[in-house]
Amino acid sequence: MTEINWAALQTAAKDAAAQAYAPYSQFPVGVAILAENGQIFTGCNVENASYGGTVCAERNAIAAAVVAGQRKFQALMVYTPQEKLTPPCGICRQVIAEFYLPDSPIASCNHLGQQQSWTLQQLLPDAFTPTYLAASNKVNQE
Repeated sequence: MTEINWAALQTAAKDAAAQAYAPYSQFPVGVAILAENGQIFTGCNVENASYGGTVCAERNAIAAAVVAGQRKFQALMVYTPQEKLTPPCGICRQVIAEFYLPDSPIASCNHLGQQQSWTLQQLLPDAFTPTYLAASNKVNQE
């Protein structure tokens, strides 16, 4: 397990937020994730005029890591230039639960240098994860 360098994650997430495409919400978000192998991957939110086509920074960062062959992660940092610290949204929490352990640290920071942390379990208790599918009994619908 790699030691978590929160300062490096904050810097990477802030840099990613600077690339956000947020013309509709004016709410740029950057995320940095720490893969099990020590690599840091980043993502930013990319909005769309149809709104439903918008993709959050968390999902973009995870997708970038998956493309690079990573499937296990240790930590996630969200950066927003907002006074109120912002945790991941609901759909992002579900995607995070696919790749992180329940006790994984998820943190949020802002331009004021403030930081707050939660575990994934705190953000999404009783998450629906691949373990439910593996343990399920398939029902024959004949």
